[in-house]
Amino acid sequence: MSLGLLSVFVPTFFFVSITPGMCMTLAMTLGMTIGVKRSLWMMLGELVGVGLVAVLTAVGVATLLLNYPSAFMLFKYLGGAYLTYLGVQMWRSRGKMAIKTDDSSLRATAYELASQGFLTAVANPKGWAFFVALLPPFLEADAPLAIQLVSLITIILLLEFSCLLIYATGGRTLRSLLMKSGNVRIMNRIAGTLMVGVGIWLALG
Repeated sequence: MSLGLLSVFVPTFFFVSITPGMCMTLAMTLGMTIGVKRSLWMMLGELVGVGLVAVLTAVGVATLLLNYPSAFMLFKYLGGAYLTYLGVQMWRSRGKMAIKTDDSSLRATAYELASQGFLTAVANPKGWAFFVALLPPFLEADAPLAIQLVSLITIILLLEFSCLLIYATGGRTLRSLLMKSGNVRIMNRIAGTLMVGVGIWLALG
């Protein structure tokens, strides 16, 4: 990729990544409830999902999804319902991701967190739309496709990871501010509301 094309590609996809959406809201929510370090598992799953979407978009699979949307829609609804359920549990200060006042609180497993990240990334129609619209123009016809994809997707994942860290850190900061006054229930309700919002967005977006 030429330097001129790269100078357009990087800010374009950074803007796409940093814009508030389902994945960033999820990162902030988990940063609030389980901290940045534990949220890295969700980020890992999300990055795998984003990379998969980017590759499939580049090879034209997105067209098949548009022609046969039934399975994709079912995937969206089930994922949205699950995230909404988690949000309600958090709002009620229950479940594995709710903030507890003692050290015996349960925590979501690494697999569960990674699955949530992957599901949110892959079932996000706006993510598919962005890649369909923005990725092909940066692919050069006279250059090897595989090399271009590796380079572009690597840059995309680095930008995405940076933005996820920013949102998760913001959530952790918000938690620190509220925990000082002992507002654990308020903290859970804020995080739960955000999670429910992600679920509804995923199902209806």
